[in-house]
Amino acid sequence: MKVLVVGSGAREHAMAWKIRRDRADTQLFLAPGNPGSGALGERLTVAADDVDGLISFARGKEVDLTLVGPEGPLAAGIGDAFAQAGLALFGPSAAAARIEASKAWAKEFMRRHGIPTAAHRTFAAFDEAAAYIEWLEVPPVVKDDALAGGKGVTVARTHEEALAAARAVFQARPGGRVVLEERMDGWEVSAMAFCDGRTARLMPAACDYKRLRDGDEGPNTGGMGAYAPAAISPRLRDRILREIVQPTLDGMAAEGCPFVGVLYPGLMITPAGPKVVEFNCRFGDPEAEALIPLLRSELLDVVQACLAGRLDRLDPEWSEESCCAVVYASAGYPDSPQPAEPGGLERVRDAVAFRGGSSGRVLTVSAVGATLEEARQKAYAGIRGVDLPGGHYRADIAAYDRALTAEVRS
Repeated sequence: MKVLVVGSGAREHAMAWKIRRDRADTQLFLAPGNPGSGALGERLTVAADDVDGLISFARGKEVDLTLVGPEGPLAAGIGDAFAQAGLALFGPSAAAARIEASKAWAKEFMRRHGIPTAAHRTFAAFDEAAAYIEWLEVPPVVKDDALAGGKGVTVARTHEEALAAARAVFQARPGGRVVLEERMDGWEVSAMAFCDGRTARLMPAACDYKRLRDGDEGPNTGGMGAYAPAAISPRLRDRILREIVQPTLDGMAAEGCPFVGVLYPGLMITPAGPKVVEFNCRFGDPEAEALIPLLRSELLDVVQACLAGRLDRLDPEWSEESCCAVVYASAGYPDSPQPAEPGGLERVRDAVAFRGGSSGRVLTVSAVGATLEEARQKAYAGIRGVDLPGGHYRADIAAYDRALTAEVRS
């Protein structure tokens, strides 16, 4: 089987790693891949956003299946273009990808279909947004409506901080929009699901760490680490499926854009129950590096079931172990990341080093253990063996299970 993986990060490395482990005879192509994933298949010079180039390659090589990691190509319509070319691709259409590509659209979609989320207002001009911010008693959460690489959100502590965040959005994107929403109290969890347009199969819940430094201090990043599974109760898992994931699938289908791919609602578990913080239309990164090592079923089997509309006949199997994934970032990340090349990867034992870019999030070390603490110890033992000049990583990933602690508190 010939498989093309689109993307260049640690998430795509993890996808390729899983496919190679499941089916050693698979012919893997990576567009463009990275120095780590390149050991698993053939790297292409075609960029992830070069849709015409990817289609030309897939046709010429008679690629059987394409998997897309990043949100950018999905939002730009790579799924539609491949479908029109008669090529199989795992990922939503551009219309379905709006659930991530436009936070304002997603908010209105949730309103139409009764999916619980925070109250919000959307503004297309700074003056109007500023007036609303100043009117509010409590500073809002400020969100860039458009894709921002996981960093377009400011949980403002003061009105001045909210005003500055809104101003920055309009300065960076003239003609853009900001979404201002109420704060939600609770704890966060990532609840990804494989979807075939009608049926959803929830993955184990995961928790990620957005802030740069220990103790959730510092600026937001694309993610500094994650672990899975988070110990959510069966009742909460059922509520997430029944109140959020399935209504989203039903609503998308009713609006003529059925969702096929990985649906990723980031949730806040509030005293009133789960509410959507935001949606993503693909695997999270670094959550993928914590989840994919736990998937016992073959990834391509699950993907093909989604594409064939027969996910109702397949219930993916997951390991009962835990996985901890720790990101090693280069100096200056996230504001001005410097290029860096890691050394000593051969010293990573009892863990896997998934390579990312040559700057920013350079690699993620993932380890599986019988318990979360065992997985954590293995991951940190692995990352301590890596040399990354000027690099930094958080020391508190999976220090405790946030979900269990929060549920006990409640």
